[in-house]
Amino acid sequence: MNVTANLKQFFALHPIKLKTRMIVILGIMVLIQTGLVGGFALTYLSQALDEQMAQKAMNVASTISDMPSVLSAVKNRDSDFLQPLSLRLAEKNGARYVVIGDSKGIRLAHPDTAAIGLSMLDDEPDERPLMFPDNKSYAYTAQGSLGSSMRARAPIISHETGDMIGVVSVGYLTDRIASVVNRYRQTLALVIILGFLVSAVMAVAFADYVKRTIFGLEPEQIGRLYQERNATLESVREGIIAINKDGRITTCNQAALATLGLPTSQDLIGLPMQEVLPDSNILDVLTTGKPHYDQQVWMQGKQLIVNRIPLTTGGQVTGVVSSFRLKDELDRVSQQLDRVQQYADSLRSQAHEYSNKLHTIAGLIQIGATEEALNYIGQENQSHQALIQLLLEAAPDPILAGCLLGKYSRARELGLSLKVDDSSHMRSLPADLSRDQLVAIIGNLLDNALEATLHHKGPGGEVRLSMTDLGNDLIFEIDDDGPGLTAEDQRRIFNKGVTSKKEDGHGIGLYLVRKQLDILGGQVLVEPGDHGGSRFVVFIPKVSPEQKITQGTQLV
Repeated sequence: MNVTANLKQFFALHPIKLKTRMIVILGIMVLIQTGLVGGFALTYLSQALDEQMAQKAMNVASTISDMPSVLSAVKNRDSDFLQPLSLRLAEKNGARYVVIGDSKGIRLAHPDTAAIGLSMLDDEPDERPLMFPDNKSYAYTAQGSLGSSMRARAPIISHETGDMIGVVSVGYLTDRIASVVNRYRQTLALVIILGFLVSAVMAVAFADYVKRTIFGLEPEQIGRLYQERNATLESVREGIIAINKDGRITTCNQAALATLGLPTSQDLIGLPMQEVLPDSNILDVLTTGKPHYDQQVWMQGKQLIVNRIPLTTGGQVTGVVSSFRLKDELDRVSQQLDRVQQYADSLRSQAHEYSNKLHTIAGLIQIGATEEALNYIGQENQSHQALIQLLLEAAPDPILAGCLLGKYSRARELGLSLKVDDSSHMRSLPADLSRDQLVAIIGNLLDNALEATLHHKGPGGEVRLSMTDLGNDLIFEIDDDGPGLTAEDQRRIFNKGVTSKKEDGHGIGLYLVRKQLDILGGQVLVEPGDHGGSRFVVFIPKVSPEQKITQGTQLV
């Protein structure tokens, strides 16, 4: 156990590089493959040579047994004739020996003359009997007086009686087979060594190619990066989906499933994108290779802000990554930022305005103009109280009233005036109407009117606000003393980034107004004002689009 733990610790501290690992693996594979193939080839070769030698020995033995001269000499037991004949026949056929005996196996011819007259069974370890079923020859391997050999025996049959009168034994030494097999074994060893060297070279080249493909990273590093990538995907709040060139999903985080309302336990990897989200346009990016930025789409019954970026390899689009988020979340962030900005502007305006007033009052007191100071305080208090009283009666909603008070202070800071129509009536604000959205709409329109008036007319200009809640809509009319808008400007003014100002950071307010009205199901009209400027008329339905759908469903 200690040895195993030490080895694990060693390899943890000294990891084997990819190139070395591939050389070892490919080398072992080549050794195993060539070893198995070579072993099978050598075994098959040895068996084939044995069979070939056995067949040759049987053919030679059968041929000799059919020779008339051999048949006659065996009948007469003429060893003087058979002895030199057997030597010639052995030499001619490449056999180690040719032995001829009588029906009892007594040798009549043998390479060793001393063995003539002795039994052929003397050097048989298993005392194989001289039996020939159907008078046919047979072959076998045995250890004889001349060494291990492949032997074949054939009966010598009398033509007159049909009886066996003798036997011919032909032998080929098996050391020839062994030498052939050894020669092939040496060749196989050279092939194995050459194969290992070739595999090592291929492993180095392949490892270099793989390393270039994976940016020189080791497998362990790729594994860690994969884990980090999964952790990163799951940590972001945006939904992320990636597809390959076949349009199949390769990446999908939990935020994507939650945003699209899909089961969080569902595994989308490998599924066609068209089956999972048939109304998605991500395949268009795969076809055209053109990215989509900040597109508003309607998918799975939700409005999303989507970005789609193509992945390219060698100039070819190999996939697409899409990130998306609910549009409502972005709208809420925009509304909150806009509201904070409005509150900050309101506080800054009021602080600046009251600072000027305090300085004026302090100056009047210092010069002894006490009565004028009291009158000034009364006038300011009366003007402010009159506006507050009007807003309390016409628009008792505190958020709307606070917004209008802030814009009133902002107008006075700019040297302008914001006049609220005395006949205004906005007391029936629906409870479910988002005050953030309402403030964003009215606040941005008033800011736009104040800026247009200031740039065109300068200090002394006026912005007029009228509002009513009679009927099915909330109606706000904002009239400015600006330069007015052409028909073309009226069509384009609500597009994102469109502005008549040269400074950066403009062209967003009216765009947000249109977005909020689209959500509320309202609309805004732009027409020439009575004083040469522009009039913006806003209609906000008291019943939201969702409530209309619900009511319609209940009626059905």
